[in-house]
Amino acid sequence: MTPDLQGPLAGVRIIDLTTVVMGPYATQILADLGADVIKVESFAGDNMRQVGPMRNPGMGHILLHLNRNKRSIVLDLKQSAGRDALLRLTATADVFVYNVRPQALTRLGLAYTEMAKSNPRIIHVGCFGYGQAGPYAAQAAYDDLIQGAIGVPWMQAQQSGHEPRYTPITLADRATGLNVVNAVTAALYSRERNGRGQAVEVPMFESLAQFVLSDNMAGKSFDPPLGEAGYQRMLAPDRRPYATLDGHICLLVYNDAQWQRFFAAIGQAERFARDPLFSSHGNRAARIREVYAFVAEVIAGRSSAEWLEILAAADLPVSRMNSLDDLIDDEHLASVGFFTWREHPSEGRIREMGVPSTWSGTPPNNSRPAPRLGEHGCEVLREIGYSDDEIAALRDANVTNQANP
Repeated sequence: MTPDLQGPLAGVRIIDLTTVVMGPYATQILADLGADVIKVESFAGDNMRQVGPMRNPGMGHILLHLNRNKRSIVLDLKQSAGRDALLRLTATADVFVYNVRPQALTRLGLAYTEMAKSNPRIIHVGCFGYGQAGPYAAQAAYDDLIQGAIGVPWMQAQQSGHEPRYTPITLADRATGLNVVNAVTAALYSRERNGRGQAVEVPMFESLAQFVLSDNMAGKSFDPPLGEAGYQRMLAPDRRPYATLDGHICLLVYNDAQWQRFFAAIGQAERFARDPLFSSHGNRAARIREVYAFVAEVIAGRSSAEWLEILAAADLPVSRMNSLDDLIDDEHLASVGFFTWREHPSEGRIREMGVPSTWSGTPPNNSRPAPRLGEHGCEVLREIGYSDDEIAALRDANVTNQANP
C-alpha cells in the first residue's frame, strides 16, 4: 500500500469496479478520506474518460473530478486470468465496490459468495438501479431514468406549469453515491466490532424514493390519508429566485421573527400583527402559495443590489443568485481554500476542489491526481505477488495493459 496516504480511512484498501458518476463519486470521497482506492477498468476505460472538454484523449473533465487519489489498473474480467487477478486483489482488500448489475457480476464469478471464500472479511458493496427483491431488479438505470421514476420532472412541472424537466445535475447518481459512502463506513465499523464482512446493496431507486418522499409523503403518511402527497412549500410556483428590477435574488423569510423584520424593512411593520395570513407559521404554511406570491410582488420593485443591502441589514436569509462562473469565482470558496491548482503529469495545470470537511486529528490530503488509464497496473500487480514475467504474460494475452513497466 502506498505510504503517502493519510486521513481517517488510511490503511483501508478499496477495489473500485465502478464507472460513470455514482460509484466513482462515492469512491473518490473514500479516497479523499485516506483509503487506498484501486480503480479497475476495462481496456476502453471509464466512459467519463471520453466526456470533454479534455486536453488529452481519455482524460475528460468529469473523470478528473471523480477519480483523484485513486490508482488505475486495466483488467479484462471476461478472461479467467483477469478474474483471477481481481480475486487476488480483493483477497488483500477491505472493501469491493461495484455498479454493474448483480446478474452481470455473478456471471463474471465475482459475487459476494465467491470473494468471501478467500476473504471472509470483505465488505462487498453494490450500487445499481433497483433492489433485487422487486420486479425492476434486472432493469438498467441511469440518472435521468431514476429522476423520472422518483417524480422529479413531475414536480418541476407542477411547480412551474411548464413541461417536465430533469434537474440539471446528476442528482440520483450523487445522492446514491453519498449513501454508498455511508454504507461502506458503517460496514467497516460493524466489522471492527464483530470481525465479519458482509454484502451490502445500495439501490438508486429506493435511495432516491426516500430522498423525495421524506419531504413529500405529506397527507399520504396517514391511514386514512389526511390529504394528497406533496409538500406545498416545495411545490409553490413562486418558490424560486425572486425577480428584481435588474436580476434575481434568493430569499427565504421563514419564522415569525424574520417576518417581523421583513415587514419593518419594507415599511409595513404593522402588517405582521394585523394580517392573519402572516401572523402564524401554521397560517403561512396553509396558504404558502399566496405568501410566496406576495414576496415576489414586493421584491420586483427594487434592484438586486438594493435588496441585498436592505435585507442583509435586517438580518434576513438572503443571497445573490450565482451563475456557474460566479460560483467558481466565489470569495468565500476562495478564502476557505476550496479550490487548488495542481500540475497534473499529463494534463498540465488543472483546478481541483478540496475535501468539504475539516478534521482536527486525521486530516485528509490530496496526494494523487486522477490516474491515466492503467497507470498503476504494474505497481498494483507487483503488490499482490505477480512477477515481472507474469505481468508481461498478462499484457501479451491482452488481460492488462502495461502503462508503467
